Amino acid sequence: MVTTISAEQVRADFDDPVSVAHYARAAHFLGLWESERVLIERFFHDRSSPLLEAGCGAGRATLGLWALGYRNLTAFDFAAEPLDQARHLAAERGASAIRFFEADAVELDSRTFRGGMRAESVTPLPGGATAFAGALFLFNGLMQIPGRARRRAALRSLRAVCAPGAPLLFTTHDRDHSPSERAMWRLEAARWERGERDTRLAEFGDRYFEDEAGRTFMHLPNRAEILADLAASDWTPEFDALRREVARESRAVRDFSDECRFWLARNA
Repeated sequence: MVTTISAEQVRADFDDPVSVAHYARAAHFLGLWESERVLIERFFHDRSSPLLEAGCGAGRATLGLWALGYRNLTAFDFAAEPLDQARHLAAERGASAIRFFEADAVELDSRTFRGGMRAESVTPLPGGATAFAGALFLFNGLMQIPGRARRRAALRSLRAVCAPGAPLLFTTHDRDHSPSERAMWRLEAARWERGERDTRLAEFGDRYFEDEAGRTFMHLPNRAEILADLAASDWTPEFDALRREVARESRAVRDFSDECRFWLARNA
């Protein structure tokens, strides 16, 4: 019996040695994309404020933030093996002050991070909770959560641990970013209408593929879908642009990742 891709399958895929090695290499040798650096420095001005990185994986962006001088970092992932790689890399680079947690973005609350943050560095909230001054969910991490309801739950969870007005920077693919992409999805829509879709995929826009990075689930939205998801989770969109519109990337970055759309939203 064929079942749809579950969160448990996604976690197992990220814990697979092939995937762990792929993302660990990127953490060691690739670092932040130029577009990520540009937008981080544009929207996250205070390098001492508490920032949260969701879906940190093996630490590529986390250690990139550290290298830029951000010193109050908390990062989490729901897959144990890449998270272990991130901890080791942080220790190697003198960044042991980064707080790493194993957690699921769909199920965050203030208790997830209790004890891992310095009291003087966070914004107090009613009930003694803590709030981050900003959050990041890079390299399409949000889109690797299967199920639109769960992706919206993750957005709500992130909002719950962020201070009012806090920025959230994340990326998605974009089904409309090029003529060839639009044509491919028109063909895919026709397959769904004929009942010929991959039955492991629950929602239009879902993909599940295997390459040198291992097995990967990804949801590819269009812009209207993300705007609706932000509205449903009480984030206010402030900026969005395709990566190529933000910065010119190196060949190494373009080989590592396809075109994507950056989003910056504020905690309403």
